[in-house]
Amino acid sequence: MPEIIVKYEDKVIERIVTEKKRISIGRTNENDIVLENRGVSRKHAMIEFNNNAAVIIDNESLNGTFVNNRKINEEVLRNDDVITIGKYSLIYHLETSRPTEDMSNIDGTMILKTKKQKELLENDRVEREIVTKYGGSVLLGEENTEFSEFKLDREVTTIGKAKFVHVKAKGFMLSGIQAKIVKENSSYCLINLGKNGKTKVNGEAIDNYLLKNGDLITIGKSTFKFVEGSGQ
Repeated sequence: MPEIIVKYEDKVIERIVTEKKRISIGRTNENDIVLENRGVSRKHAMIEFNNNAAVIIDNESLNGTFVNNRKINEEVLRNDDVITIGKYSLIYHLETSRPTEDMSNIDGTMILKTKKQKELLENDRVEREIVTKYGGSVLLGEENTEFSEFKLDREVTTIGKAKFVHVKAKGFMLSGIQAKIVKENSSYCLINLGKNGKTKVNGEAIDNYLLKNGDLITIGKSTFKFVEGSGQ
């Protein structure tokens, strides 16, 4: 059964497990998930469950709904996706982790001017321009890399220290091919091939990981940001 973990400033405040086909999210008490913050619209968004899939739909909210740091109108949710609404983060799990301006708009929602909101909107704008330019998913060079943008246009992209790899990484004790990114239908999976602990996503060592928009990949001393192509 699907589970949603609601967090506010990294503190877990609620855990929702439901059998309902639709749950509403908003600021007022008639919603299934109530987020008490003026940056949240009265009826901000909804999640619909159908045929083992979950779809989040933004209700034309004032400040927007983000999934993995990307502003969305409607999005199919995947396991561990992070939904950002106002100052809240909602983490979606396919299965429960244990048993069961100075103006406001017409519904009273305050326009957010927080640093985080501005960064989300600006990052969303920049990333959309990048994926439009390349027509698909891209790696951005964040730290100790030889490029700023790299289009993921192969079925398999290799990463490591060898001369023949597609993406060079820096650092001691790295394997010639430390990792690979494999395209699986419309998704991308990062697989560790070399020394343990040298391939990380968002600071955690991985063996096999399904990439999501905004994930930070660290190979040795090199860090890349995964930007997912639109429509994936």
